[in-house]
Amino acid sequence: MKPLVVVENPQRWPFDMEGAEVVSARAYVTEPTYGAQRRGAVFNVCRRYGYQTMGYYVSLLAEARGHRPLPSVATLQTFSMDPVVRIVSDDMDDQIQRDLKPLKTDDFRLSIYFGRNVARRYDRLARALFSQFPAPFLRARFLRESGGWRLVSIRPIAGGEVPETHRDFVLGRAADYFRRPSRVRTVGAARYDLALLWSPDDPLAPSDGLGVRRFSRAAARRGIGVEIITPDDYGRLGEFDALFLRETTRVDHHTFRFARRAAAEGLVVLDDPESIVRCGNKVYQAELFARHGVPCPKTLVVHAGNADEVPDEVGMPCVLKPPDGAFSQGIVKATSREELAEKLSALFEESDLVVAQAFRPSDFDWRVGVLDGRVLFAARYHMARGHWQIVSDAGETRRFGKVEALPVEDVPPHVVEVAVRAASLIGDGLYGVDLKEIGEEVLVMEVNDNPNLDGGFEDAVLKDQLWDELAGWFFDRLERRGRAPGGNGRG
Repeated sequence: MKPLVVVENPQRWPFDMEGAEVVSARAYVTEPTYGAQRRGAVFNVCRRYGYQTMGYYVSLLAEARGHRPLPSVATLQTFSMDPVVRIVSDDMDDQIQRDLKPLKTDDFRLSIYFGRNVARRYDRLARALFSQFPAPFLRARFLRESGGWRLVSIRPIAGGEVPETHRDFVLGRAADYFRRPSRVRTVGAARYDLALLWSPDDPLAPSDGLGVRRFSRAAARRGIGVEIITPDDYGRLGEFDALFLRETTRVDHHTFRFARRAAAEGLVVLDDPESIVRCGNKVYQAELFARHGVPCPKTLVVHAGNADEVPDEVGMPCVLKPPDGAFSQGIVKATSREELAEKLSALFEESDLVVAQAFRPSDFDWRVGVLDGRVLFAARYHMARGHWQIVSDAGETRRFGKVEALPVEDVPPHVVEVAVRAASLIGDGLYGVDLKEIGEEVLVMEVNDNPNLDGGFEDAVLKDQLWDELAGWFFDRLERRGRAPGGNGRG
């Protein structure tokens, strides 16, 4: 279906928007033809969005019909929340002060059209505000106070409030926005749209370009169109049916904000915010695994009051892990009491708690990829040459150990069993379980929420089957969500 621009009175609508159909709010809400249409974007540009107004019902019914409204009901609710505006103002303070410093006035209003402003110098500020309050047309008001500029209000505006001098710019922005970027497509129209957050310039991205292309082709075979997005696309999440995070996640990072917002908007999300929290903190995992009897190296959660107990509790040498580290980042080894004290001191500057574990050397770690409680792949991650971890940051270059994918049937059954049990304690998403097999022991080192999926490595055994399994997970979730009572019915 063509994008719908919904307004109260189309006859008074001042724009002729190519590529979109302009309809009245009353028609969209009441006429069966719009309720019967599947999918599609709905740009709600009504004059009023308050509770139980026609503008409110346009976004509400769009979500119920499986359409993608901009703004969503969740966004509409934030406009009336002064605390949200204050929080956004505080979070964006550096950007606000930098962009508005040259102004001579004490009162400034910024118009935002699909995330842009007519003056290029305000583009970054406009995009940042659109990301927090995604709506087609916005107007933000700033006041200069003793402490500098402050955002005091932001609200959606109707087409009639757009100055005539801005109209050509608005038409250009609307055309760009309706013209979606290229993606891998099926022979026909895609049934669902998936946003894939990924940066090709990130050396630690959990997927490389080949892996992204192979997943995109697998998704296309299931009727899912994939579009690669960047952090600047935060405000566009409501346009999609699903989100796949292919950046290394952290709770204090834009990846977590993306996951949380996507979940709130009703998207199928991988990785979901709960998994990011649980996998992103080694203190949580230490407590969880101890409680459920998951075999791990001797572990102690260390704080300033028990730091001297580490040698006796876990032994020396030992491994020290920052709670929010991922894929060996930030992990250090202490070989003496003096080195232990020095490295703990540095880690305590970042966190009140640190995880200490017994050092259990091995030639490789098992990595078992688990998706929804089933093994997706298995591989040996060998240690980097001359180093005790699979990644070495010594010198100017980062070196990796060899990755050796294996058929699941060639993996010792007790390794698989422990891996699946550990992953099931985290959730039902996609996890990479790192384990060591030392003699008869199988020890879980950690569970990560966004395991590497690189073309030619993790898929070396299964090839397209791995990507088909992953795309099938998204498809099945999207289909179930559409049939679920109370679901938003997208798709």
